[in-house]
Amino acid sequence: MYQRGVRSTSLDEVLAAAGCGKSQLYHYFDGKKDLVAAVIDRQLEFVLAAQPALVQIQSWATFDEWLAAILRMHAQPGGPFACPLGTLAAELRGDESFRPHLEAAFERWVGVLAAGLHRMREGGDLIADANPQRLASNVIAALQGGIVLAQVRADITPISEAVESAQAQLRRWSPPTADQDFTID
Repeated sequence: MYQRGVRSTSLDEVLAAAGCGKSQLYHYFDGKKDLVAAVIDRQLEFVLAAQPALVQIQSWATFDEWLAAILRMHAQPGGPFACPLGTLAAELRGDESFRPHLEAAFERWVGVLAAGLHRMREGGDLIADANPQRLASNVIAALQGGIVLAQVRADITPISEAVESAQAQLRRWSPPTADQDFTID
């Protein structure tokens, strides 16, 4: 399904690739929609597993390392320039039956980042008014947009620019430093 797309992959092709029969498939899944929901969950697991630095975010250094790791992942010649979850979301965008499942998958990803941003706020790296959930959603959206443009252009530059923008936008929520905290009479 990831290689050919959900709509272009029949259950018979899934069975052949898995080396199992229909009775075994229907033992675990009610049908193709149930199987696709499991594929969405599995792709989310791949996304999260490819970003081990994501769960380590607790400071600017660890946030920047997570973004640097994403850039390294896409910087390979020809890059991946794809997100398995984003690819599924794009393909399934017109099917309302999958929207809640896709939304939940993205929210889980955003939630992991938001937890790190919350730790940053608790540690004093973000001001108290910073909304970790909203900021995390903006960062993931910027990355997804950068990945789509990188695919179109076959160039990592849009991802690099999305990372720079995400860093700059998030740093706006840093507490003022001693040299910034002054008034002019």
